[in-house]
Amino acid sequence: MLNKRSVFLLFCLSFVVLGFSQTQKDSTQNTTVDELSIDKALLSKKEIDPLRPSKAAFYSAILPGLGQAYNKKYWKIPIVLGGLTGGILVYDFNNKQYNRYRDAFKRRLAGFTDDEFFGTGTTPFISDDALIRAQRQFRRNRDIAMLVTIGIYALNIIDANVDAHLLQFNVDENLAMRPHFQYNPMENSSDLGVTLNFKF
Repeated sequence: MLNKRSVFLLFCLSFVVLGFSQTQKDSTQNTTVDELSIDKALLSKKEIDPLRPSKAAFYSAILPGLGQAYNKKYWKIPIVLGGLTGGILVYDFNNKQYNRYRDAFKRRLAGFTDDEFFGTGTTPFISDDALIRAQRQFRRNRDIAMLVTIGIYALNIIDANVDAHLLQFNVDENLAMRPHFQYNPMENSSDLGVTLNFKF
């Protein structure tokens, strides 16, 4: 009897041990090699032209707005040309006014009373001190207009250079910053965050 019980117990334990010794096949692990086809268009990367920024800056230096046209940013051309035209017109106006007041002051210093600011009587409409102040004001405005025009010209060149650099900047899925929304079942609300992904 003892023998039958021990054989039966050994028989039952062997089924239990065999049941625990079985491992399930991992469904995520694929040991068979499938054929992999890669589209060449996906792997091709746009070549970087290291001279493109310098070409754009050179074109903008030769003719303002030409660098923006080279970068295909046509909407910037009227802004550049308008800024330069406005600066040149303000410079020209102030230069003409400065020359008018300077010529009148020079004629008064020479002893003439026939300048346009003297008038018809014996006393002038505008005094000599007022002519000096007007010369200073228009000379200052002329110089500021010249500096602003040179600044707009320099910004035109810098913009073309930087824009050409940024056109070649690689923005792909290997570096991505995306908003992250995750449902939190413990608080019954959504967790908000930002994820920064690097793929190598």
